[in-house]
Amino acid sequence: MKKIGLLLGAALFILAGCFSTGDNTEEENSTQQEISVSLSGELTTLDSAQYTDVNSSDMIGQLTEGLYRYDEEGEPELALASKEPEVSEDGLTYTFQLKDTNYSDGTPVKAEDFVYAFQTVVDPEMASSSSNRMDIFQNGREIREGDKDVAELGAKAIDDSTLELQLEDPLSFLPEILTGTPFMPKSKEFAEDEGKQYGTNTEKFLGNGPFVINDWDGNNESWTLEKNPEYWDQDNVQMETINVQVVKEVATGTNLFTDGQLDYTLLADTQAQQYQNDEQAYFEPKAMVGYISPNQKREVTSNVNVRKAILQAIDKDNFAQNILSDGSTPLNGFVASDFAKNPSTDEDFREENGDLLPYDKKAAQQSWEKAKEELGQDEVTLELLSADAAMSKKTIEYIQGQLEETLSGLEITIKSVPLQNRLDLQTEGDFDLVFGTWTPDYADPIDFLNFYDSQSGLNTSGYDNPDYDKGLEEARTTLANDPDARWDKLLEMERLLVEEDAAVLPFYQGANAYLKTNRLGGIQVFPFGRTVSYRTTFITE
Repeated sequence: MKKIGLLLGAALFILAGCFSTGDNTEEENSTQQEISVSLSGELTTLDSAQYTDVNSSDMIGQLTEGLYRYDEEGEPELALASKEPEVSEDGLTYTFQLKDTNYSDGTPVKAEDFVYAFQTVVDPEMASSSSNRMDIFQNGREIREGDKDVAELGAKAIDDSTLELQLEDPLSFLPEILTGTPFMPKSKEFAEDEGKQYGTNTEKFLGNGPFVINDWDGNNESWTLEKNPEYWDQDNVQMETINVQVVKEVATGTNLFTDGQLDYTLLADTQAQQYQNDEQAYFEPKAMVGYISPNQKREVTSNVNVRKAILQAIDKDNFAQNILSDGSTPLNGFVASDFAKNPSTDEDFREENGDLLPYDKKAAQQSWEKAKEELGQDEVTLELLSADAAMSKKTIEYIQGQLEETLSGLEITIKSVPLQNRLDLQTEGDFDLVFGTWTPDYADPIDFLNFYDSQSGLNTSGYDNPDYDKGLEEARTTLANDPDARWDKLLEMERLLVEEDAAVLPFYQGANAYLKTNRLGGIQVFPFGRTVSYRTTFITE
């Protein structure tokens, strides 16, 4: 199937070392398939309609599986769909036949479970931050805006094994979209029984993926994943037990790795520099963007010159090279580099749209003086919020220093809280500036730009520009079958978002930097979407 976007590099890195994942060798079968891995932050939910962070999405991805999954080459392949769907002549109706599969409790996965899952994401009463992801289906946007009932969503169960999806507009990259976390099935019977408690701990969750989760009570920072005996493809899952431990400090993770207590952990900062030449260290591209989101419902940060001054006062090169030192790069735009290419010229989106508000100390100071004049203030204090992971804290300390040094009269106070608290504060609009990261689920620029649609559940900043919303809607609908015009519209919308409105302040593009033991093969590390999958992982001695 033709794609509008280009997957990063080979799109998916399968780190099998010199070992094969195709055959279960006698040596592999005789080795205890148990590993210990780290996670950079706590798990907040297992509900595919309620997650807002990568760590939770990663865990949901270990425990559930949808119509498609990614193969070893980074291409979407059939998972719960038994064959490629029948597609109507107008490209709007997809009919899927489902494999005969079960949830981990032995109950069957039904077509109505997909319909129910999609409806819980789009339902305004659920307040899912992923609700706009359902705009691809007929009536999706109208439902999330409260204008139509959830029963009118373009997803129907024809029978237990037949799922019909009706799209709002043709999509050439639908399989990529359907690999995303919001599109996982959810047992309607089980979830309705649990109600609002669904996904809040081990006992309140039911999955259908390669693994089941044990010993997570909703708050603890360690748990285990066990091979799911009901998984339809269990014969190709070798890992029996995965011990997961939340490790917020990178140095702690590397120490545990060196001591043989972890088989996989993330790298950053001085630890990344330390392990640059280590054979167990890996540095790979990732379409993750680090950004600051300013609250446009507050007096100071609603001023566009304040926002432009803040973005142009950050030395992005220095931050990426000397603070992160993990393969991350400076970024002057919200759409990542080496991510999507012009459908006609093959030019990279980031290169074509150029540098939007790059580091420029003089320009920052000019915007700042203009802002102070407009505000009638000589002294300004702003709070910068982040999660309490080690690199998040180090990032906002760097930003604090940059802004206070460059913008006279500005004081930045910093606030680091557990991830769930940060997300709650964002949702409540209780922040001036907040640092976060965003990783798209599929290789198209609109998955970045949708973030700041005024109706997006992820847009907690209060940014609301009718021209921006209209442009995105055109890219999703009337321009869907005109790739060149659509591409130009997306370029225009990014310039509006960043260069004109400074609604989001992006400053670096991340990388996958991690340590992996030599005995660990077959691990899937993704350049976008979820971070890692252990479905094809195995160990050998």
